[in-house]
Amino acid sequence: MLILMRIIAHLDMDAFFAAVEERDNPHFAGLPIVVGADPENGRGRGVVSTANYKAREFGIRSATPISTAWKMAKAAKEKGEPETIFLPVSMNRYKEVSGRIIKLVRNLVPAVEQVSVDEAYLDLNSSTKVRNSKNPRGEALKICQKIKKKIQKEEGLTASIGIGPNKLV
Repeated sequence: MLILMRIIAHLDMDAFFAAVEERDNPHFAGLPIVVGADPENGRGRGVVSTANYKAREFGIRSATPISTAWKMAKAAKEKGEPETIFLPVSMNRYKEVSGRIIKLVRNLVPAVEQVSVDEAYLDLNSSTKVRNSKNPRGEALKICQKIKKKIQKEEGLTASIGIGPNKLV
């Protein structure tokens, strides 16, 4: 009797809110983008929901107080970096995009547990290809690569996927 080790994947969309904004507004390409509370010229309350990788170069990350993010962006501008674009959260738009991504994933992996608008766990053992493979881990990796490629092709967004024997590893 063959005992199949459990293979769970964690899918995380890369800088999801900022990536959707950049994709939908091509003139933002290459610019630092911060999505979150209104910075109110450095007096705002609230936090950054996400920042793209260019804004992260300035130290701006998720959960950074928005007033601090504003100051970091201004300091970067004074050093010659481009103006940072601050945008409000457009949750309905992100949910719409997320829904399409999850549907795409479910077409490849039946058992999907969405845990947030930009993250999900995938039970790769629910895939017939994995269960019937002589190399389940190799087949699981192929499926993850296919998911990443389909998300890139169909949504113009990138994702990171890691696999392990459970949700914690």
